[in-house]
Amino acid sequence: MVLIVGNLFMPTDTKYNSKEGKSRRRKLESHPRRNASSIRISPDPMMTGPESGVMPGAVEIDFDKSIADMVSQVRNNPNLSINKCVVDRKLWMSNSRSLSPWSYRISHDEKRKPVDIPEAVCSCVGCINPFTMQEDRTMTSALIYAKIPVRRLMCHRPTKKPTKQKKCVPRYRSVVESIAVGCTCIVG
Repeated sequence: MVLIVGNLFMPTDTKYNSKEGKSRRRKLESHPRRNASSIRISPDPMMTGPESGVMPGAVEIDFDKSIADMVSQVRNNPNLSINKCVVDRKLWMSNSRSLSPWSYRISHDEKRKPVDIPEAVCSCVGCINPFTMQEDRTMTSALIYAKIPVRRLMCHRPTKKPTKQKKCVPRYRSVVESIAVGCTCIVG
């Protein structure tokens, strides 16, 4: 009985008990504040994603433009296309600091849009031993693949019936292709 009387005379905080206060608090908690110092921009020119400093949902990614930017970086930066089996910790590029280093080559295909796509090529057969900094062939460098959407020029037949004439109507179709994006060490 004492507890009931105590609850009647205790003032309640309407900020946390009203529906508006709760929903406002949930909205604030679901969107944590981000200041300029919390965003780190990666020094790696090929790095994209959350580490790139672009807030998720802030800008829609233009794949054609970003791939064209990567192609120009590979063409203009010789460090990205050097195919040596060594680790260079002085460079910021992840492909040269990895224990399974890789270089980039341009995959050119006239029947695909974008025509040029940078593709990773492993520089070592084995992996770099972190203690000796020499290639160790007890481990193997393996390519890492990512699937990206491209438009491929494909032949489209207007009818499903076989005809004597093999007419082809070339059209660009959206397809997904696997592209090598880096290398990693595996046992084997």
